[in-house]
Amino acid sequence: EATLDLAERRRIRSAIRELQRQELERDEETLASKRFRPERSSHRQDNKENWPQSRHLEEEQQAALAALSEQLEAITSVEELTKLLRAAGEYEERKLIRAAIRKLRAEEIEAATLAGNVQNSR
Repeated sequence: EATLDLAERRRIRSAIRELQRQELERDEETLASKRFRPERSSHRQDNKENWPQSRHLEEEQQAALAALSEQLEAITSVEELTKLLRAAGEYEERKLIRAAIRKLRAEEIEAATLAGNVQNSR
């Protein structure tokens, strides 16, 4: 309702400001409690049932990566590694394959440098 009394208007405005301030404080407290909540331990608590299963999957993934690493050691062609890279789906697999490609290219460069040095010395 409209009021003509200036003192009453001031009281209403100050009450509105106070309510807004209280609401802002509540929002800040909520934000702070969410921001400083420990992430890892709460996730582990929520996921207790699946934890052994996820650990088992992680171990399987590590074993698969170790096998892939051994397989990559046997490959001596950058083209073959590139084909594997394009077919790989997981980030960790692609990471290993890229490292193997870099290693092969470095070996090729080193061999070419050595061959160039031998030819220059003749």
